[in-house]
Amino acid sequence: MKTPATPENEMDRLNSLRESGLLEIERSPAFDRLTRLAKRFFGVPLAMVNLVEEHSLVIKSANGDAPDTVPRNISFCGHVILSQNPLVVHDTQQDPRFVDNPLVVGQPGIRFYAGIPLRLRDGASVGSLCLIDYAPRAFTEGDLAVLDDLGALVEGEFAAVSAATTDELTGLFNRRGFNQFVRFTLSVAQRRAEPLTLGWLDLDHFKAINDRYGHEEGDNALKAMAGIMRKSFREADLLVRFGGDEFAVLFADTDEQGAWIAM
Repeated sequence: MKTPATPENEMDRLNSLRESGLLEIERSPAFDRLTRLAKRFFGVPLAMVNLVEEHSLVIKSANGDAPDTVPRNISFCGHVILSQNPLVVHDTQQDPRFVDNPLVVGQPGIRFYAGIPLRLRDGASVGSLCLIDYAPRAFTEGDLAVLDDLGALVEGEFAAVSAATTDELTGLFNRRGFNQFVRFTLSVAQRRAEPLTLGWLDLDHFKAINDRYGHEEGDNALKAMAGIMRKSFREADLLVRFGGDEFAVLFADTDEQGAWIAM
């Protein structure tokens, strides 16, 4: 098995991915529409939009029976991000790079793979739109053109997410919004010689809410948390949802003791 190499710009690539806001999105109807379209058009059992994090794939959308997680070192998508070109493997059992890959010899038993690299606006290659089949198959130049067109649509959605500064679910600033506005806030505080304090919050047992009551109730809990924060803190304070159940408050003109009182 050939383990995917590490890109030369790996640190910059990971920083771009983490600053993009894509990792904070738990579900995306736009990505789901595109994987649904890809699966139907190509007649494959599985189509996915994946992001390549430091040690594993982050599956943003899967139409078909997908694994919960895939280690990066055995992933096909880890190879995709290394090139500007698509990766097409007509029959994994005839390809020395993948013939003994655990995803080929074990479950799910991949025999065909086609993946298009997905890039952010700064050019960082962060993932792939891929098709998977459990039998060998042909893949024409026309098929590649269609997959490339779908990949461009996914990248358009990436750009929309990266441009957003607010969290769609709660209406608070997201990570990108925080990074943009915190520079201004720090500059103002420095000019006025005013203190700033950053407070971190998270919801205890949030995963248990999702597991027991479903994601809709989990979303309601996050929105309730955002409502409590708006009522509890000042308009001058920067309220942020960093992702998952992690929140933050940047207290304006407040020292640490004042922040503890507010919290």
